[in-house]
Amino acid sequence: MASGPPPSAAQLYRPNRFVSLPAELNPDTYDTSPEKRRAEAERLAIRSRLKRQYQLQLNSPNPPAVIEDPALIRWAYAKTQNVYPTFRPTPKTSFLGAACALGPLLFWIFVLKADRDRKEKRIQEGKYKRPFSVFF
Repeated sequence: MASGPPPSAAQLYRPNRFVSLPAELNPDTYDTSPEKRRAEAERLAIRSRLKRQYQLQLNSPNPPAVIEDPALIRWAYAKTQNVYPTFRPTPKTSFLGAACALGPLLFWIFVLKADRDRKEKRIQEGKYKRPFSVFF
């Protein structure tokens, strides 16, 4: 009953009557394998369908409120959500992360502790008179 797999996008793609087949897909211009040509034709077919859909939405008399461009959505996702392919945790990045997170905290702990110890020592020696302060 089944007549086989449905034809691929590359097999269904035909040049538009207003636009000729691109030179990249003309087998006379280069010598590559049929698989590579089929993959390129599939990519071109997908691009042309997406472009046609976008143009129809853009030039529609009743356009939707937001025209979604799939390429732009993929780009935004790759830049914001999908950071792991471009970031690899290494000893250098781990050290820099710890230094940026713990460095300022440890610095201020040291500064405030040293100041408190210095004041306490001067108070015990009687060289520092504590000022009256409501808030301190």
